[in-house]
Amino acid sequence: MTADLDPEMFDPVCPSSLMPFQIGNKWTGMVVLCLEHGRRRFNEIRMPLRGITPKVLTQTLRAMERDGLLVRTAYPENPPRVEYELTALGRSLLTLIEAARTWSKDHLPALLAARQAHDSAIDTSLRSQASPEQRNRV
Repeated sequence: MTADLDPEMFDPVCPSSLMPFQIGNKWTGMVVLCLEHGRRRFNEIRMPLRGITPKVLTQTLRAMERDGLLVRTAYPENPPRVEYELTALGRSLLTLIEAARTWSKDHLPALLAARQAHDSAIDTSLRSQASPEQRNRV
């Protein structure tokens, strides 16, 4: 038998609650990889991130800047030029991202097989619960 979970295990004043949630965000890791080899402009970052809207990229960059993961430098030129560059803190994420990529490469077949088995079991269960008329439609 396992012990009960401590209801105070996630203390609201614990520093872990300050973790920058967006590290798990769909785009942050990809932005970090876009900036791995140096500073980039907005459209340079956006180009390989197919599917990201300018609004979402802006929100992601602002959140990353707020958390100290990157620096935004605006140059007083006409037209204005803005560049983004990883800080040391942002660069420290590269190790974590590489570990996640390695794990994914090593375990992706097992993960996909588990998903397929789960989805098949759900489909079978739903079909068995359906009326004969509903089963004929599926």
